[in-house]
Amino acid sequence: MNKNPKGYVSFVLHAHLPFIHHPESDDYLEEQWLFEAISETYIPLLRNYKKLVDEKVDFRITMSMTPPLLWMLDNKLLQKKYIHYLNEHIELCEKEVKRTVYDSRLNELSKYYLNRYSDDLHLFKDVFKCDLISAFKHFQDIGVLEIITCGATHGFFPILFVNEKTVKAQIAVGVQTYKKYFGKQPRGIWLPECGYVPEADKYLKEFGIEYAIVESHGILYADPTPVYGTFAPIVSPGGLIAFGRDMESSRQVWSSINGYPGDYNYREFYRDIGYEADYDYIKPYIAHDGVRVNTGIKYYRITGKTDQKDYYNLQWAQDSINMQTGHFFDSRVKQINEVAPYMDHPPIILCPYDAELYGHWWYEGPDWLYTLFKKIHYDDCNFALITPSEYIDKYPNIQICSPCRSSWGANGYNEVWLNPSNDYVHRHLHKAGDRMVELAHLFPNEQDKLKRFALNQCARELLLAQSSDWLFIITNNTMVDYAKKRIKDHIGRFTKLYEEIKRDKIDEKYLNEIYKKDKIFDDIDYMIYY
Repeated sequence: MNKNPKGYVSFVLHAHLPFIHHPESDDYLEEQWLFEAISETYIPLLRNYKKLVDEKVDFRITMSMTPPLLWMLDNKLLQKKYIHYLNEHIELCEKEVKRTVYDSRLNELSKYYLNRYSDDLHLFKDVFKCDLISAFKHFQDIGVLEIITCGATHGFFPILFVNEKTVKAQIAVGVQTYKKYFGKQPRGIWLPECGYVPEADKYLKEFGIEYAIVESHGILYADPTPVYGTFAPIVSPGGLIAFGRDMESSRQVWSSINGYPGDYNYREFYRDIGYEADYDYIKPYIAHDGVRVNTGIKYYRITGKTDQKDYYNLQWAQDSINMQTGHFFDSRVKQINEVAPYMDHPPIILCPYDAELYGHWWYEGPDWLYTLFKKIHYDDCNFALITPSEYIDKYPNIQICSPCRSSWGANGYNEVWLNPSNDYVHRHLHKAGDRMVELAHLFPNEQDKLKRFALNQCARELLLAQSSDWLFIITNNTMVDYAKKRIKDHIGRFTKLYEEIKRDKIDEKYLNEIYKKDKIFDDIDYMIYY
């Protein structure tokens, strides 16, 4: 990697899933979101980080690991369910190896999947000892990965700030969770949905956050206009450093029209044997109620805009990876050559993405990163990889500007999380937020054990209801019934507890039941709402 670079590139992956934990049942399909992300994104990233370190490749990457994701990865029941998920997949792969013997290309792919899921099981159980958090922490400890935090449950600050204490709590619990798992203070935050409001700055500073990732126009429309656009961070009057997303590098990866994941040699996400295999054959491996779902076993490549798909070819996919990492590499060299002469210190190109894009949606994504990082290390180029923290430490002289209110949702502001499909939710969230603040003031530092337990549970239920994921799901019309149920459940539980606390008649059995279901933030203190 260039020791005297003209500029820097900073990859930031946002690893987040909503908290889904159903000890009461094995029927919740939504728990599979975590299992798919572990097999398709988190383990492949860890595998490739290890390969890079073993090969003595100097690289840098930043990841946010959100509190709900950390609590789920640390949950013993979910770890057990993931192992069960892998065992089922291995059993299905073994059947597929027998079933596809008539076609050598298919058979080769079925063996590939059998090896892949078997390796996941070996890594998860024997190597990582079911502890992926420590596996990621290791790479942070040796200095190649920077892990940053997020809001407690990914609550959307630009709407929550109606009651600022609810934003404060999201930040406080996010930082507290980070310290619990990584044993140190986080320097950066991925603002949930990149939702920036200036009202949050003082709380971010209060809890020791130095910088945040924001959407491009949050920087470009800042006041005054930043001299270097998104090629340098800015610092708000409140003291928060903001890094903006680079649009060109994002488009090359994200764009559905000409982005890398649409390459015809890559694996087709939407053709899965869960939907295509004979029903009686696949029935034991799909949803309990018989609904066909993804199994992760996909035999086709994108091929083109056609229903006649060709078989996936691992070597062709690697050829495309090699070609596209070259294109991305050359594009950054060109970008830095054009910008650097006009700046008084080296530019930074910030490349933020959802982590789940790499592997889950774009199957080849983790290998693309691995290949790119090796190329940057070995090839002659004018830039180096860097984390935002390293950049701030090197170049502390930063222009003061007020970032613009913004998010990375469609059209850049709030409409994904506030529109006619989901607007009814907000009055319930705001009402519960006001009531939580009221409880903190009515019962400051409550000494009665049961009442304190109930007050802390109220805080958990409020945070879980505030997850931006539920609003996003309703807007996108995907698992709408589940999202609506979660909002209703958490607000319902909060309201019941609120009334019981005020009447001093707490149903202890009910409290214990919901605590077991919503087992997150064990060390929460409701007084953060005071």
